[in-house]
Parts: sequence; structure tokens; C-alpha cells
Amino acid sequence: MSYTAPIQDMLFVMKELAGLDQLPKLRGCKEVTTDVVEQILEENARFSSEVLAPLNAVGDREGSRLDGAAVTTPRGFKEAYRQFAEAGWPALEGPAQYGGQGLPKLVGTAALEMWKSANLSFSLGPMLTVGATEALLLRGSDALKKKFLPNMVSGTWMGTMNLTEPQAGSDLALVKARAAREGDHYRVKGQKIFITYGEHDWSENIVHLVLARTPDAPPGVKGISLFVVPKFLVNADGSLGERNDVQCIKLEEKLGIHASPTCVMAYGEQDGAIGYLVGEENRGLEYMFIMMNAARFAVGMEGLAISERAYQKAATYAKERVQSRDLAGSGSQAVTIIHHPDVRRMLMSMRAATEAMRALAYVVAAALDRAHRHRSEKGAP
Repeated sequence: MSYTAPIQDMLFVMKELAGLDQLPKLRGCKEVTTDVVEQILEENARFSSEVLAPLNAVGDREGSRLDGAAVTTPRGFKEAYRQFAEAGWPALEGPAQYGGQGLPKLVGTAALEMWKSANLSFSLGPMLTVGATEALLLRGSDALKKKFLPNMVSGTWMGTMNLTEPQAGSDLALVKARAAREGDHYRVKGQKIFITYGEHDWSENIVHLVLARTPDAPPGVKGISLFVVPKFLVNADGSLGERNDVQCIKLEEKLGIHASPTCVMAYGEQDGAIGYLVGEENRGLEYMFIMMNAARFAVGMEGLAISERAYQKAATYAKERVQSRDLAGSGSQAVTIIHHPDVRRMLMSMRAATEAMRALAYVVAAALDRAHRHRSEKGAP
């Protein structure tokens, strides 16, 4: 089924509820006018409907597959991501100092809705990268930021979130992955499960953010640290070096997102995967919550996005399916079911719920923009 981005509905919420016209008053948003936002949404709508949406069917049928330690995504997905990155979409909200466009979250949220409505499986890869970028931006050292953020912001490299282990689901106090200090880095060993886009064929490198314990860490969640473990090590000049000791050993099954590789990741099966500490030891769960909260907002957007797609499909079907007579009319001819009052009631209930979700999401995004970009009373930039 085709997807048409509801741009007018989006703009209505952005203008009437989320304060779109106030964006230029925020720090770093002087040029983010309504006209510019409309152009961004129109171009993103075109990309989402013409490039991403048609891949849904092939992605569902083929799924991602594991061959040895390599994961191949369905036909067309790698090429679509190349177009996605070349068009600058991964950098939409990225900080300008690392090559991003620095646009506010309100604009990024509208774009995110389109990607998720058009192709949920595809959207999960960029979603995790944005979260990993934010965690490194807020808690990573200057050296880590310089080494990883420019390529992550551009989409040349992608990122993941590694929390769950076979014996530790939501109870992260049971995490057993270990990280032993070795000079300026650590050797990470352990296994992680349910890692979205843990391995794939889209980007040159994959930057894993991994929770693990150091040898003298206190028990429970207070003893968890966060590490950057890249698929390929990065040389001093920024080029890619040798393959790190990390690999995908299995793909999990997730209903409805077959094209998204959900991986079981093995770290340190040989000498130990080289990892770099983010921030301070034993504060890893605190840091990971930066990424987790970004993911929570994005997963909430999935509810909105799928609701919009479902409404569009239902409305299209109702306009095509012929069934029964129009009791409000002559009643002599069969009509499409959209003529029936109860069908219209159900469609309007779907649309009302979807509009309410959009309003909530966009208003929250606008509130975050104001919190992070508000100018001081003295007019500081």
C-alpha cells in the first residue's frame, strides 16, 4: 500500500499547538522559518513515499539474513540508506559542530513520523544512531566525540544500544558482561541479545554502546559502566583499522519488522573486544538512560506512525469495498462501505486518536526545544 504523508495535518499541529512560528526565537534556530520547515517536510514526504514505503513488502517477505557473521538486509534497503545519508537526513538534528544541520526536535519529530509510517523496519537503524550520538555528545570525552561523532552524525557510521543479556532482561542488575582495563582502553567480553541493527550491510562502521562491569565494580546497577565498542577500530587519522572482536552470532525474530536485524552479539570471543569508557566507571546506567529516553520517545512515535498508516489503509479500503445498500439513500444499489454510518464512525475514531497522539508528540518535542534552546533574559545567543 502506498503512503502519503499528512503534511497539512502535521503543519496544523506544528503551527496551532506547538508554536512553529516561535522557533526562530530559539538559540540556533534563526533561519528555521515556517517556509523552510514546509520545504523540509515536503521533500521528506517525497523520499518517504517514493523510496521507503515501496520497500515494506520486500522487507517483510525476505527479511534480513545471517551468513556466517555477516548480515544482509533485504533488496533495496542498503541502496535506500545510501540515498538517505547522501540527502543529509541522518544529520537533521545533529549538532552543527560535528557536521549536523542543528534543526530543532520539532522538525525532526515530523520527519521521524514519516520515516516510521513509510517503513518502520528501516527507521529503526537511524533511530538508534541518533540516540547513541546524543549519549556520546553529553557524556563522552572530547577524544571520543572527535573520533566518532562526525561520521555518526553524517550517517557514514551507525550506532547501537547494548543492554539486554540472556539472563538479564529488564533487570540490568544481573548484567554479566565484563570490561578489564588495558592501557587507554578496556577489553570487553560478554553476550548481548535483542540488539537492533547490531550487524548489517548499510554503513562502513557500527558503533556499539555496551553496558559492562569492571572487575572491582560494586554489585547491582551501581556497578555498571558504559563503553564504546566499534565494529572496526579507528586509526589516529580517522581511517578504519582492523576488525574488533565483536560479531553477530544469531538473528532473532520480531513480528512485523523482519527487515530490521535483531541480533545476538558476542563480544570478546577471542582476545576481548576493545572498548572505550564513556564518562566515569560505574555510571553507565545513568549515561545509557540518555539513549534509552531518546528511544522511548521514538518508540512512542511508532504508535503514532503505525496508527496513521493503518488509518490510511482502512480509509482506502472503505472507499473501494462494495457491500450492502445505502440505507440513507434510495437503497437500490450496492455502495462502498464508507457510505455506512458505522464505518465512518470507526474511521473518525481512528483519525481522532491519531491526531491526538500527533498533538501530544509534537508539543512534547517543542517543549524539549524550548528547554534546550531558550535564550537567557540577557539575550545570550
